[in-house]
Amino acid sequence: MIYKGFQDIRLSALGMGCMRLPTVNGDDNAVDEAATRDMVRAAFEGGINYFDTAYGYHGGNSERVMGKILSEYPRDSFYLATKFPGYSPANWPYVKDIFTEQQRRLRTDHFDFYLFHNVCEMNIDAYLDPKYGIYDWLTEKKRDGAIRHLGFSVHGALPVMKRFLEAYGKDMEFCQIQLNYMDWDFQDAKAKVALLEEYGIPVWVMEPLRGGKLAALRPQDEAKLKALRPDETATGWAFRFLQAIPSVTVVLSGMSSMEQLRENLSIFAEDRPLNEREFDTLREIAADILKAGTLPCTACRYCTSHCPQELDIPALIALYNEHKVTTEYGFGFIAPMALSAYPEDKKPGACLGCRSCETVCPQQIGISEMMADFAAMLGE
Repeated sequence: MIYKGFQDIRLSALGMGCMRLPTVNGDDNAVDEAATRDMVRAAFEGGINYFDTAYGYHGGNSERVMGKILSEYPRDSFYLATKFPGYSPANWPYVKDIFTEQQRRLRTDHFDFYLFHNVCEMNIDAYLDPKYGIYDWLTEKKRDGAIRHLGFSVHGALPVMKRFLEAYGKDMEFCQIQLNYMDWDFQDAKAKVALLEEYGIPVWVMEPLRGGKLAALRPQDEAKLKALRPDETATGWAFRFLQAIPSVTVVLSGMSSMEQLRENLSIFAEDRPLNEREFDTLREIAADILKAGTLPCTACRYCTSHCPQELDIPALIALYNEHKVTTEYGFGFIAPMALSAYPEDKKPGACLGCRSCETVCPQQIGISEMMADFAAMLGE
């Protein structure tokens, strides 16, 4: 196992993400405890010492099951991470109660790593609002030792991330972002990494395989990669991409089977980061995949001056592209989450279909059709 230094401790470069534990009969809320126990044992044997769960994973049962299983190991033999579920407005006023419940579920008096969960457009104002006391409570828990290291995860766009860091950056010790070679450019993860580097905040990676979708590639893409590294699997390429980014400390993988765990352990037995040519080849493959399913908007903004509704058309096209691709790859929540912060009269459903914007679009995009399709997908 590769280990990375974080402050005064050594963390396994591969962490066990507990969002996709094995289940019984496909019921996401019914965690297969026996299978999970076997995987945790194998994870320890393979050198993993970082376990990441959250309040809402598996309907709350991820914390319960992991708390039970991890209590069978010495508390100082692993690092435990969980998160405050600020993704739901129903949770905002109850940070104290939820934190106490998480301690009970996970059978611990302290969390080694604790995160503001999913900082995004729909909750940034609440996270920054002192009336909910989220920041005050969590920093108090940090001072009294119930939280050893405080950080945040983010699915929101770069401006949201900047707002959060401007307010709380001095207290953030690590940040978890969605990072893989598809999202390096598509979700501008590159810019998020650069922003965190400005703050001196190390990167924790979630969705390194985009929910497992990057574990299998098109035959033509596999051929390109085999020419460069004949012995590397598609999964290996995705992880080696992350090994090439210096600020990445922990890569979380939501493994659902012993087979996935063993493959990942074998990859993380050695550090084999991509060279520049290999790194760029993966980016080219990602761009080619995305080109086939997205609209070619260049954000020239000619359209916006011709829209009687004053819609931010380039931003909506970007979200449409995001939704088309991420729905295919199993991540269809990001665009709706971002649009939740838009006024109703600025959402796709507000488009009149007048086509004024299309008369000046250099790319000849069918904007009105896109808006109608997007509104239908969102159920507007």
